[in-house]
Amino acid sequence: MDNVDEIIDTNKINKNKKWKVVLISFFSILIIFLFLSAPFSSKDIVIHIKDGDSVDYVAQELHNKNIIRNEFVLKLFIKILKSGQGVVSGDYLIFKNSSVWEVALQVGRGYHNIKPIKITIREGLTNIEIANLLSGKLSVFKIEDFLSKVEDKQGYLFPDTYFLFPLDTTDEIINKLSNNFYSRTKKINSYLAFSNKNLSSVVIMASILEGEANGKEDIGIISGILWKRISIGMPLQVDIEKSTYTSKGLPVKPLNNPGLSSIEAAVNPIDSVYLYYLHDKNGNVHYAKTFEEHKRNINNYLK
Repeated sequence: MDNVDEIIDTNKINKNKKWKVVLISFFSILIIFLFLSAPFSSKDIVIHIKDGDSVDYVAQELHNKNIIRNEFVLKLFIKILKSGQGVVSGDYLIFKNSSVWEVALQVGRGYHNIKPIKITIREGLTNIEIANLLSGKLSVFKIEDFLSKVEDKQGYLFPDTYFLFPLDTTDEIINKLSNNFYSRTKKINSYLAFSNKNLSSVVIMASILEGEANGKEDIGIISGILWKRISIGMPLQVDIEKSTYTSKGLPVKPLNNPGLSSIEAAVNPIDSVYLYYLHDKNGNVHYAKTFEEHKRNINNYLK
């Protein structure tokens, strides 16, 4: 009897083990299918994650676009990969049938699979010129939308080299340019605190210097000359803005988007004995103390 009982118990154990194996296999397949595998897709897809998009929002969007099967698993993987820091903005090329952990790795660590577009905005460009430049580089960029949103930002869109994605929104581009301005000009705040100038007047003057100066050799002295003209009530008389020949003081707003060297020169002018200047045909600067001397320079170097 004991042997029979042992055989029966052994059979039960074996059956239980088989059922456990079947159940484990079933649930493993179910988990892989529902959570880890990718939905069937016939083509690769490009998505855009905007600055400030939350993990919850991105997970929902990816699920709605049938890129992932389960939002919770994606968020869990992103949290593990990024230690809870969220997702990286930009464009992403997600290959067809990518698993949820592959998608999480992409958006969590910024593996875009798309090369950003290098765009250099040179010093002294107007908002319209920047809009035309971006329009020629970014296929979905809308000039009218951009210009309507930067109407009061001329002077504060920092000239620099940027790496932008084809699907970057207008607001994202503007934020990148304007945030860069305040980041790069932060150090001039200490100079402003000890001067009688404010940021607005400095940026306007810097925009004038972009058209009037010819580099480091003369920009500081020309800045000093122009500030001196304002202080003595003399019109600026600069060719970059004809209204300054009849009106005194600075123009009401920046004429363009100046670079850092012009901004620094505007806030740190160099004092000199001169009141006039001109550039000859080779770009060399000639200064004058009096208008009579300035007229002689015109005859000598411009005629």
